[in-house]
Amino acid sequence: MRRYGKFFGLMAIALVAVVSVADLAEARRAGSFGGFGSRGTRTFQAPAPTRTAPTTAAPIERTMTPQSQATRPAAAPNQTGRTGGLFGGLAGGLMGGLLMGGLFGMLLGTGFGGGFGFLGLLLQGVLIFLAIRFAMRMFGNRQTAYSGAGAGPSARSDAAAGPGFQIPRIGGLNLGGSSASAAPRTPPASADEIGISQADLDRFDGLLKEMQTAYMAEDYSALRRITTPEAMSYLAEELSENATKGVKNEVRDVRLLQGDVAEAWREGNVDYATVAMRYESIDVLRDRATGKVVSGDPDTLSESTEIWTFVRRPGTDWQISAIQAVGDPE
Repeated sequence: MRRYGKFFGLMAIALVAVVSVADLAEARRAGSFGGFGSRGTRTFQAPAPTRTAPTTAAPIERTMTPQSQATRPAAAPNQTGRTGGLFGGLAGGLMGGLLMGGLFGMLLGTGFGGGFGFLGLLLQGVLIFLAIRFAMRMFGNRQTAYSGAGAGPSARSDAAAGPGFQIPRIGGLNLGGSSASAAPRTPPASADEIGISQADLDRFDGLLKEMQTAYMAEDYSALRRITTPEAMSYLAEELSENATKGVKNEVRDVRLLQGDVAEAWREGNVDYATVAMRYESIDVLRDRATGKVVSGDPDTLSESTEIWTFVRRPGTDWQISAIQAVGDPE
């Protein structure tokens, strides 16, 4: 009796531990830094990694895009091939349901055995164990048959080889060390579905500089021209917060160092392009009244890597739609 009593006690503790770990993991994700804006139906999906940003981009946390079925991240692959111990697959579902029902029954005074007390608890525990063992043997062969299915090469390796920006040039000098007249690399179809050209890449570079200049000057008119209304609302919110705190962000000498297209696609008649960009700039916060530096180094260039998403509608030029940080602060 003691042996089975300890068994069920350990199972209850394990269930509580699993739930606690899941809650902590969710809280940690919710507290991580993220981005803002919209990537259409891919807003809640992580962009593919690239040479410029090989790590995972922070999730977009501030967005007006509803998390519908179409925008929800893709479900995990079918786990029918997974083989587990006693609590894997069907056995896990049966055991979990019966244990939870029994534990709640014990809290209410009836227990697993109902009116038969602990003897009924023991009898039902043995029957449950035998039933699960029978089910595991019955379905074991079927699960093993699927264990090798679905194996194949990773699709993410193609994304990392997407089209790259040409390193910005001064006059006719190519700082990247290759011929200035070299044609841009052709991206794989899995990453670029619309055909991003070198002119598009140059425009993305231009928007990076225009946005930083307009943000430093607090030029709302220029920001509205180069960003979507949603992205503009978040930028205006940040500028308003800076003004309330009595500081002003100074960003100058912006220069793109490296860039890659993570993915480009079309939704209806709207084009999207998500691009990883590593750039250097002078980035400081100054006191609005005195001009004194609050944070940052006004004499030293700092590097930043971010994921920017651009959108283009029929008859219009590219606009900034979303910005995400790269990596995890933890």
